[in-house]
Amino acid sequence: MKRRTFAALISAALLAASLTACGTPQTSSELSTSSEAQQSQTASVTESETSGEPTSAEQSEPTSSDAPSQPSEPTDTDDPMEFAAQLAPGWNLGNQLEAVSGSTPSETAWGNPQITEELILAVKDAGFKTVRIPVSYLSKIGEAPDYTIDPEWLDRVAQVVDMCVDNGMFAIINMHGDGYHTISGGWLFCDSEEQDEIKDKYAKVWAQIAEKFKDYDEHLIFESMNEEFDGTYGAINNDAYANIVDYNQIFTDTVRATGGNNEQRYLLVPGWNTDINATTENDTFKLPDDPAGHIIVSVHYYDPYEFVLKETATGIVRWGEALEGQNKKINWGDESYLDGQFDKLYNKFIKNGVPVIIGEYGAIDKSLNDERNTLYRAYYAEYLNYAAAQRDIVTVLWDNGYNGANGHAVFDRNTFEQTQPDIIAGIMKGMSEDEAPAGPTE
Repeated sequence: MKRRTFAALISAALLAASLTACGTPQTSSELSTSSEAQQSQTASVTESETSGEPTSAEQSEPTSSDAPSQPSEPTDTDDPMEFAAQLAPGWNLGNQLEAVSGSTPSETAWGNPQITEELILAVKDAGFKTVRIPVSYLSKIGEAPDYTIDPEWLDRVAQVVDMCVDNGMFAIINMHGDGYHTISGGWLFCDSEEQDEIKDKYAKVWAQIAEKFKDYDEHLIFESMNEEFDGTYGAINNDAYANIVDYNQIFTDTVRATGGNNEQRYLLVPGWNTDINATTENDTFKLPDDPAGHIIVSVHYYDPYEFVLKETATGIVRWGEALEGQNKKINWGDESYLDGQFDKLYNKFIKNGVPVIIGEYGAIDKSLNDERNTLYRAYYAEYLNYAAAQRDIVTVLWDNGYNGANGHAVFDRNTFEQTQPDIIAGIMKGMSEDEAPAGPTE
């Protein structure tokens, strides 16, 4: 298994996603995560309510980097794997442009402040290369037959993209919450009987997004959708899954047809609920036909559930095989399980020249229950990034802007300071290690 050395990595400095799932402890094949639950886990924010400002844990000054202040040129290559090697590590600007009040997207609806360039520069200075920008459209889309997107909303998306690409970073924009069954105004439902209407709307919306950004260079990547599935956990509805495959093809065809730099732009596509098993083992999943050959596969990794996402599992604050013999309360999801899941991605896609991005991963902050949690969250991030780098997989950390209970943030979005420097350091160290890190035992 080859290892790619990522250029200009900075070995200094410092997770998160706010997701929940239902049921008892489950394996990745049984557990499909749902980003919609981000609202309830970030200080109990609901669709129509706004929480208070994010709290901050102990803060640390950001470390500086040698990254250029002006946009850097992406590697001149037509090799998707060489292109993808430039993207890691990545960071999610979560709970902002996908945040909603009712069915209306609003970047401050879930308690985070307006996005500023200072925040993006802090993320860059910490060593991150890519910012994933989740975007919901929902009520910002007009009526049929044109489905016109509110131009002010598209302009705001462009402003945030510019904060990234104008500072030499890569940016990923997607259609994030429009497929959530639990948000008012959702419409991209793979299990709906109204597929002709949905597919027509989907194509017209993506045509507008693609047209808006067609002159942007390779620093901008489009992602077709986020955690798209039928809203139920467990068995996969293969008829609904076939519609997801159709959406990815419509997305690819629509973007390519707008011309300009979109003819070669890299496109990120998921399988069923971004689940690794459903993407690597279910024959329904097919990569879209793409004349450019610039397709990247999107998955998420939130295992083991009890450690990374389950707020009520307050005693599950530690992670790793080094804890064998201790009362860690869970018996799955350690390093060997993670390696096995990443091997599936490597064998299915990477070794065949198809890049993979883990577009979300992370563990919620349980340090209020046990201060050792920070040490183990940092080790989790370190090992995950080590295992990903060994297989040329790109990682993008989930950050919801909150610290403390239910928090995934590593930056304070008001002060732009690092709130979890140990986790950031773990990410950077994991990507550069030649041998697997040793897990803590305390």
